[in-house]
Amino acid sequence: MAKCEICGKGTVFGHNVSHSLRRTNRAWKANVRKVKIDDNGNIRRANVCTSCLRSDKVKRA
Repeated sequence: MAKCEICGKGTVFGHNVSHSLRRTNRAWKANVRKVKIDDNGNIRRANVCTSCLRSDKVKRA
């Protein structure tokens, strides 16, 4: 699965817990988008999570 190249956010694993407290595995996946970014004058494609896009940690090309 893709990982954010800015903050490193990726897939996190845990459990679904039913009403009877039975546990099954599940995964929370990061909301990662492939966007064009301006990396010190170079325009390249990168996997960036939407929280980094909203907080202006990366400049879109």
